[in-house]
Amino acid sequence: MRHEHAVIHHRALDFWSARAAVLIIICLQLLVINDLSFGPRWLAPAIEAVLLVPLSIATAWTQMATQKAIDHEHWYAIGRFRLYIRLTALVLTGVISVMNCGALVFLVRALLEGHAGAGTTLLVDALNIWVTNVIVFALWFWSTDRGGPPTCGLVKRAQADFLFPQMTLPDREIRGWLPGFVDYAFLAFTNATAFSPTDTLPLTQRAKLLMMAEASISLLTIALVAARAVNILA
Repeated sequence: MRHEHAVIHHRALDFWSARAAVLIIICLQLLVINDLSFGPRWLAPAIEAVLLVPLSIATAWTQMATQKAIDHEHWYAIGRFRLYIRLTALVLTGVISVMNCGALVFLVRALLEGHAGAGTTLLVDALNIWVTNVIVFALWFWSTDRGGPPTCGLVKRAQADFLFPQMTLPDREIRGWLPGFVDYAFLAFTNATAFSPTDTLPLTQRAKLLMMAEASISLLTIALVAARAVNILA
């Protein structure tokens, strides 16, 4: 199994970690206390679940297909199917991003208009939005980086979007290293807490824009919403 698309089998844990991350986000959205969603509370989780279920089934089918592929036609079919999977995953990530940004906007508006609830509920919802922000940008980083498993064999670009520390090491064992979902989750977490790159550097414009967007949302959530909630508690 030397074909480039075989990465979906060799790095199966990364793909299922990403699917589990979406499931966590759905649970977090259902736990929001204040009315911070577009339409009914169940609308966003329902849309995401409708996309997640076939995406998970398609991922499982592709992983099994890579074990049985024996010729170019099989690999070509897997490649086309992977392209549809990636597009669906990007749409799903985009939906989550819009819903989470909308929740933050509604919460900020409620604060400014004085319609927000108790300080405790504000803290819980602010933490909910912040955690969702970290997870969704981990998905963005993982889905768009040239060096990650989702794009291996699909995106023919010489330059990676992020420079991980392992990429700078001269060791032969690290030469074929690819970042996994946990690496992107750590990148998203450190960027959301430090508001700047730490051990991993953005190399492309889209990577810098993604990190700027995440840091901005995180800063707004922590500095404005959480601070106001603490004042209410005091």
